[in-house]
Amino acid sequence: MNLSIVDLAPVRDGDSATDAYANTVDLAQTAEELGYSRFWVAEHHGMADSIASTTPETLIAYLAAETDEIRVGSGTVLLNHYQPFKVAETFGSLDALAPGRVDLGLGRATGIPAADRALGTERKKRNPDKDHAEKIEATVNHLYDGFGDDHPYAELTLPRSADDTPETWVLGSSPSSAEIAGELGLRYCFAGFIRPNLAERAFETYRATFEPSPLEAGPDDPTGMLALNVACAETDEEAARLRSTAEASYQRMRRGVVGSLPPVEEAIDELGGVPEPTPNPLPDGDRPRAISGGPETVADLLGQLTDRVGVEDVIVQNLIADHDDVVRSHELLADAVGL
Repeated sequence: MNLSIVDLAPVRDGDSATDAYANTVDLAQTAEELGYSRFWVAEHHGMADSIASTTPETLIAYLAAETDEIRVGSGTVLLNHYQPFKVAETFGSLDALAPGRVDLGLGRATGIPAADRALGTERKKRNPDKDHAEKIEATVNHLYDGFGDDHPYAELTLPRSADDTPETWVLGSSPSSAEIAGELGLRYCFAGFIRPNLAERAFETYRATFEPSPLEAGPDDPTGMLALNVACAETDEEAARLRSTAEASYQRMRRGVVGSLPPVEEAIDELGGVPEPTPNPLPDGDRPRAISGGPETVADLLGQLTDRVGVEDVIVQNLIADHDDVVRSHELLADAVGL
């Protein structure tokens, strides 16, 4: 199994964005030492008091300079906010700065209405899937010189490294995003911490629609990765305590409070107690948004979830309140799967 990390640069109580970014750099360096494959940073807007990862392209450049080998990328660039050419220019520049190490994860999401208005984003599209597919295809065409000689954009050039191009992924949480990835022949990452019940159907759709990219912008065969929220500690019970922050955060999101990361004891109070440890094995039909356990338990759970969808790559998000606990969770997880 290959493991990666996606980080939100959470701003914890009493901290600033500077502290959050320092923690992100520390985690990326730790991930590299532990043998993780990739380190991605997210894009969220209008919640900077709780999530400092607003501009993944800025963080990627800094993370690339502060690490040596680990792949760094976006999880995700929200393409509904931007024009494809600008995204391609940005990631061509990043690849020139860190050749062969940059991942471009492309997705979409609407956020806080005021933030979307400030970004000039249309929240409603007549055909959102078609629009998203066209934007992804245009971004790939810019990156891989896919426009024909008679196309108005054929003469546009990008900053580039000598031999590499950013590795492009489609990120999503529905079969429609999977279909876009398959039809364009790109790599696909499913956000299992958003809509876990759709994971199997999404990957089935991806494989059924996959056609290799004529531009060689993707793999020859379907290539997928599953994103999961994971808390790992020395015991199942301690890991469940850490997972309480994730569970409380999900409850807050259902009430419209997005991005908050309550301390463990506050989360436990809101939940009315410590969550039960994630059962192992998972019951049939049980697809949790967040899992937890000791190293052996979590390794088993990851095996079960990846077997269900037929992938070998997992990218881990966690909503753990304390940064030291975050680092320790990833250390235990790396050892559990034999990185």
